[in-house]
Amino acid sequence: MAETAKIPQSASGTERVPTVIADDVHIVYRVHGGSGGKGSATAALSRILRGDKGESRGVRKVHAVRGVSFTAYRGEAIGLIGTNGSGKSTLLRAIAGLLPTESGRVYTDGQPSLLGVNAALMGDLTGERNVILGGLAMGMSREEVRERYQDIVDFSGINEKGDFITLPMRTYSSGMGARLRFAIAAAKDHDVLMIDEALATGDRKFQIRSEERIRELRKEAGTVFLVSHSNASIRDTCDRTLWLEKGELLMDGPTDEVLRAYEKETGR
Repeated sequence: MAETAKIPQSASGTERVPTVIADDVHIVYRVHGGSGGKGSATAALSRILRGDKGESRGVRKVHAVRGVSFTAYRGEAIGLIGTNGSGKSTLLRAIAGLLPTESGRVYTDGQPSLLGVNAALMGDLTGERNVILGGLAMGMSREEVRERYQDIVDFSGINEKGDFITLPMRTYSSGMGARLRFAIAAAKDHDVLMIDEALATGDRKFQIRSEERIRELRKEAGTVFLVSHSNASIRDTCDRTLWLEKGELLMDGPTDEVLRAYEKETGR
C-alpha cells in the first residue's frame, strides 16, 4: 500500500516547481456483497476472524484508476475531464490523501485541500457558524476568519435574497450549500486546491466570480485542479487538462487541444 509523501525540496532554483507527482497510480475498490447475503456485517466479521484477505467469493474488485502518471506545477490550473465513472473524483481523493493507492505513489508539496471535505458543513448549525467552523477547518486562525467573514458571505451570494446566513444549513438548497463551501475554501490561499464540480451550481454571475478567484489562487503560486462537466468552465479557467476514461489517462496537454479531442470523441 503506497503512502502520500512529500516532494523533496530542490535547491536548483528552477522556475517550474512541482506540487503534485502521480507515479503510476492504481486505485482499487473492493466491494463486499453478492448473492446469499454475503455482504452483511456478520459475514464481514467472519472474514476478518478467518484472516480472509478479501480475495474470496463475494468480493468484487473495481479498478478505478489505472496507471496514471503526471506532474503538476505551481501556478497551474488543471482541468480533469471524462465521462461519469472515469476516475476523476477518485484521483482527487487520492491526491488529498483520503484514499490509499493499490500501487504507485502520490507525492505532494504542501497541504492539498479537497473542496467539500476540509470545509465540511453541518446542517443543524447556521450558515454563520459554518463559516467560522469551516474557516478553522481550512487552517485559518479565528482572527483570519473574523477578518474574512463578510467577504465569504458576500462571495457566496446566499444573502442576496434574504438573511439566509442566520438560518440552519439544512434549510439551504444544494446550490446554496455548494456556493458557501466554495466561498469558505476560496477565502484562503492553498498550496493545492481541488474543486470537484463546485462551479456547476449557481448562476453565471457566481461562476464568473469563482473563475476569477481560481485565477487569483494561481497567481499566489498555488495549484488548482478543477473537475467539471462544463467545458466552458474548463476553457475559461484551466491552461492544462487531463482526460481520464475508465481510470486511464488518455491525454494530458493544453486545454484547447485536449477539449477538441474530447468533444470530437464524445460529442459533448
